[in-house]
Amino acid sequence: MEFALSEDQRLLQDSINGFLDKTSPLDTVREAAAGDPAVRARVSEGLAEMGSAALFVPEDHDGLGLGVLEAVLVQEALGAAVAPARFFGDVVVAAAFRWDGDRGQQSDYLPKIASGEAKFAIALSEVVSARDGAGVTASGGKLSGTAMFAMDASDATHILVADRAGMLHVVAAGDADIKPLQTIDRTRTFHELTFDNASAEHLPNAAADDLVRLARLLLAADTLGASTAMLDKAVAYAKERKQFGRVIGSFQAVKHMCAEMAAEIEPCRALVWHAAHAIDTQDDEAPLMANLAKSHLAEVGTFVARTSTEVHGGMGFTDLVGLHFWFKRIGVNRQLLGSPEAVRTDAARLQGWAA
Repeated sequence: MEFALSEDQRLLQDSINGFLDKTSPLDTVREAAAGDPAVRARVSEGLAEMGSAALFVPEDHDGLGLGVLEAVLVQEALGAAVAPARFFGDVVVAAAFRWDGDRGQQSDYLPKIASGEAKFAIALSEVVSARDGAGVTASGGKLSGTAMFAMDASDATHILVADRAGMLHVVAAGDADIKPLQTIDRTRTFHELTFDNASAEHLPNAAADDLVRLARLLLAADTLGASTAMLDKAVAYAKERKQFGRVIGSFQAVKHMCAEMAAEIEPCRALVWHAAHAIDTQDDEAPLMANLAKSHLAEVGTFVARTSTEVHGGMGFTDLVGLHFWFKRIGVNRQLLGSPEAVRTDAARLQGWAA
């Protein structure tokens, strides 16, 4: 049995990596992090032209009809480039309609997602945990309350939001008060959304828990890509930086640090890809695998971020190298939609090990 990517999947991966190398180099990331929305729009539009928005939309709704594994490969590439681009929300929303939407909702929204006419923000954080005073309530087709850490809201036309009961709703972005939230990660946008009797369309068949697990897997893939990039940067630096007349990569301590990072990262790739395959094939272990991927990558990513910075020494803290963009993205991924401890608790519940 072949446990590897297909030729088409490798071509997809190579195409996305090539696009990001040209369109989102480090200088572009710096411009986006400085707050230029045109940069994010430019990278996102280029990615959409390659079919990213249509990737998870079924073919009978004008999409590419690809699976979670393909989405994971794209997200991994975005993490490696710390790309300031929308993609995460497109996949999660397409999944909501593809898996659970009624036929009318599928016909209405999926073609618009594929074409880019509908751009969704994602507000699912309160399904996992809610700050005091946060949370959204639904009554009579209206939503009221606050959703924190919504993603991709800066250019959204619609919002997919979960209420306190775990039900999902679609709201026009113009019906929400959208305020930016500052996090340490400036390569992506996060917002606080406030609803005051906002008109909402309920997704009667959609399960927020399924979407949270998919979103967690995408975050794990993003961390995998960012961690791989930090390892590559550490190895490249170790081959160039000289001390005492020798490149530091010749020192045993530096070799060990790079080897430890590689040893931690490589099994993670199999874990993430297997979790994606399990979701695609509707395997019973898919929910568990998605949670384990998120929790384990959070820990591995933290280790790699710290160790890669140590290999770089003082240069690792400078903006010249830019290592902090990857470091901070991994840090935010660690906490989004559940810390490693919280996600492991969910995994334990799925196995009957916790109440």
